[in-house]
Parts: sequence; structure tokens; C-alpha cells
Amino acid sequence: MKQRRRIYYSENQKALMWERWRAGESLQHIAELFNRNHSSVEGILAQTGGIQPAQRRRSRLALTLAEREEISRGLVAGDSIQSIARRLSRSPSTICREIKRNSGEKGYRASHADQLAWERAHRPKVCKLVRYRMLAHIVADKLQLQWSPQQIAGWLKRAWPRNEDHHVSHETIYRSLFIQARGALKKELLEHLRRTRAMRRSRHHTQKTDDHGRIRDAISISERPATVEDRAVPGHWETCCVAAAVARLQHL
Repeated sequence: MKQRRRIYYSENQKALMWERWRAGESLQHIAELFNRNHSSVEGILAQTGGIQPAQRRRSRLALTLAEREEISRGLVAGDSIQSIARRLSRSPSTICREIKRNSGEKGYRASHADQLAWERAHRPKVCKLVRYRMLAHIVADKLQLQWSPQQIAGWLKRAWPRNEDHHVSHETIYRSLFIQARGALKKELLEHLRRTRAMRRSRHHTQKTDDHGRIRDAISISERPATVEDRAVPGHWETCCVAAAVARLQHL
């Protein structure tokens, strides 16, 4: 059996996917932009439950790639840590820690060190329902009673008006269900949502589009060629029968 080639999408393509998904377009329409099947796009969006992850940014206090390249050049030239630190207006301890955590003076490489720093800086924000277990149990109980996340969020504010530890937005509840933060809400609670789906839909999404349920580039049966009428070719008999049935329905 021939193995199917894996599909890779660039960051720009993924950004376009999320932009169209937020606008409410269907998976099929988005996939057509890349000449792919909708399942390949769904695989990208479903990784975070249809909710676009926040864009990561580097801290303004972190060393930049240019600074790491200066460190690398300084080490090759045999400069001391103090002199490198003075050129960069950084503390010598900052330069020393940077070198030690990235293979030492002999193995330090600027690009590799920068990539490792980016990976180490990835610290996902802890969900509120993970930090406050009592709140998570309350939300879970209400979901089992078929309450919507909007109803739960509003009820919590009325029940505990002065205790913000018991307040949670409906979007946080959806995120906890679709992204499945560890220790927050169980995946089985998705079954209690009024719209049981595997991904969060955009509020702009609708199936009431001009081409929903229609065959694209379809040719009307009224535009059939005149040669159909004599029924000389096999298959024309069925075409005439269908045309007659359509005509009768139009007069009802």
C-alpha cells in the first residue's frame, strides 16, 4: 500500500487558516485555498480545539540573537566575560549563565542558543479552573445540568458578587473543554453542551450561505441539448423522465 505524503503548512498558511476560521468560513472553503482536503485543515485547527493559540513574543529583557552573536564572536576572539558584558551593557552574571546553559565557552553557538532559549521560554498559562478546584467542580456540576457556559458565568457573578476567585468567563469554560487543560474539566462534559462538536466555532460561522447544499457549477436540466428529445441515445429516456418530474413539481 502506497504511503500518503505528509502535508506541511507554513506559519503564514496557518495564520491564513485561523483568519478565515475566525471569519466563520467552513473547513472545506479554507481547504480549497491550499488545494487540499478539509481533513488536513481540520487536523491543524483541532490541535487547540478550534481556538487560535496566543501569539508568542520574546521578553524585552531577554538576550536577542544579535547579542548572542556578539557573545559567540567574543568567545572566539578570546575576550573575557566582563568585556563582552560591557559591550552589550549587560551584567557579567547574565553572560556567564548564558554561556554555561548553552554548551560552555567552547561549544557555544548563537543560533542554537537562541533556539533553545525560545523553547525554554514556553510556559503555558495555568487555567483558572486548574488553580481553583472548587470552582471547577461547580462548573462541572452545572454543565451536567445542561447549563450553557454563558449561564454558568452569569450565575457565578450573581452568586458570589464580591469573590472574584469564583468568577470565570464563558470563554474560559469553552477553552477548558476544547483545549483540555490538564486538571480542569473532563472531556466527557462536552456531551452536555447544547451543541456537541469537537471544535469551537466562530460566532460568525453560519451554514446559510449561497452555495450551502448546492452543487457547484451545476447545469440546469432545462439546458439539456435538443437531441435528448428524440431519445435515440441510451440514457436520454431517463433524462426526459427527470425533466418531466421537475416540470410537474414546479406547477404544484
